Amino acid sequence: MKWQLLKTGRCSGHFNMDFDLNLANSCKDNEAFFRLYQWQPYCISLGANQNYEDINIAKANNDNIEVVKRPTGGRAILHAEEITYSVVMPLNNLSPKEIYEKISSALIKGLEIYNSLLAESELEKLQPNFPNILKQPSGVLCFGSTAKNEVKFAGKKIIGSAQRKLNNVILQHGSILCGTYHKKLVNYLNSDEETIRALASEINNKTIEIETILNEKVDYTKLEESLIKGFEDHWQINFVNNT
Repeated sequence: MKWQLLKTGRCSGHFNMDFDLNLANSCKDNEAFFRLYQWQPYCISLGANQNYEDINIAKANNDNIEVVKRPTGGRAILHAEEITYSVVMPLNNLSPKEIYEKISSALIKGLEIYNSLLAESELEKLQPNFPNILKQPSGVLCFGSTAKNEVKFAGKKIIGSAQRKLNNVILQHGSILCGTYHKKLVNYLNSDEETIRALASEINNKTIEIETILNEKVDYTKLEESLIKGFEDHWQINFVNNT
């Protein structure tokens, strides 16, 4: 398997989602991709089956925040102070669940390389009842719950991921929370004030960020390098190029 590393920098939400989807649609049986990127402008992404009506589009546009759909499932995320990863690979010897777990474990290794205090990150061991969760007000938030094998720190989600199978290819991407701006998502929900206050408390109680843990600003270049090294170490691979 030839693994390629892609660092595409800060791009629009439409570019980022189209790029991941195009990678998945063109991926060959003998190649795989690990991509790191960010968002400019900041962007709210919705799961493939989520309604745009959940979001106050006019307010988002007024604040120069893009709104897009992801090709994967899950719920709304405000992409801001984060590094986003994507993995595209054929389904050969690993199942989708095994790929999900292995990717998350590699990301934990990268966090540990970045700072040893992040070594306490761990995989969620339980799978929540998503049909019930989606009926609750917090069901609109990706970071309102933690799926099995997502990454958490001190019981709070630090990396949110989503996966989709496209023919014989897996696309998985997710947000590695660096700063607190993602919590402003609640300001763009089409909900009443009482619900928004409750959701603000929930997202604050259920998420955590690298800057909060370390009490210092994130060095994004160093974090990218650490994630790349963690991925290579855990998957026991070497990327063939760095673009």
